[in-house]
Amino acid sequence: MNKNINFALMKLIAHIGEYFMLMAKVFSKPQKWSVFWKLTIREIYDLGMNSLGIVTFISTFMGAVVAIQMAQNFQGADIPVPDSYIGYATKVVLVLEFAPTIMSLILVGKVGSYIASSIGTMRVTEQIDALDVMGINSANFLIMPKVVACIFFNPLLIMISIGFGLLGGHLIGVSTKLWSESDFITGLQMHMATKLYVYTFVKTMVFAFVIATIPAYFGYNVKGGSLEVGRSSTTAVVWTSIAIIVINLVLTQTILS
Repeated sequence: MNKNINFALMKLIAHIGEYFMLMAKVFSKPQKWSVFWKLTIREIYDLGMNSLGIVTFISTFMGAVVAIQMAQNFQGADIPVPDSYIGYATKVVLVLEFAPTIMSLILVGKVGSYIASSIGTMRVTEQIDALDVMGINSANFLIMPKVVACIFFNPLLIMISIGFGLLGGHLIGVSTKLWSESDFITGLQMHMATKLYVYTFVKTMVFAFVIATIPAYFGYNVKGGSLEVGRSSTTAVVWTSIAIIVINLVLTQTILS
């Protein structure tokens, strides 16, 4: 039992070391800036723009669900709570946790699996080997544009998620009449500390980096054929999700404590 644990621990340490060695190759100066920016624009479209639909759809319905839950808790409380706090509580939940963390976990499944599978396919079809033979830094060429695209576009996706979540809460209130429209808007206008918004977007950018790099690591180091590419994508999604959950705890303790 102890041998298995020690072996798993050593394997994890080896993966962490290989990950940072890969990152050293990724964050080097691009050989051609014009090519780098073209690749980055393409990745912004593939990784960011193509995620708008799922982000807006999920955020709208989850915002409605959160608002209903807040209403049920506040309106059924022993101590009377003004209906305006429904809007405020919905905003706090969406800004602090749902939009940055839950949406990032959803993006892991969509964006992370795409990154792992696309790079993994290039590895098993020897396209990465061809880039290396031509003297191109394949890690920088393939991964760096994805990292820049995620760090640039993920905060925009989170802002859109917050906006549509609040819209969903507003619409469900108008349709169900559980609270008045004016009370909900009053709650949305209540003050939130600037530190909370900073916390949200700091961890969003950290999550974006993780979503781009961990799946890229697993895809870049695939060995075998198409079956291994699928397994690598699954493993990448699992470990990226674990990393996000752990980092979320660390950042919350560090920034909000």
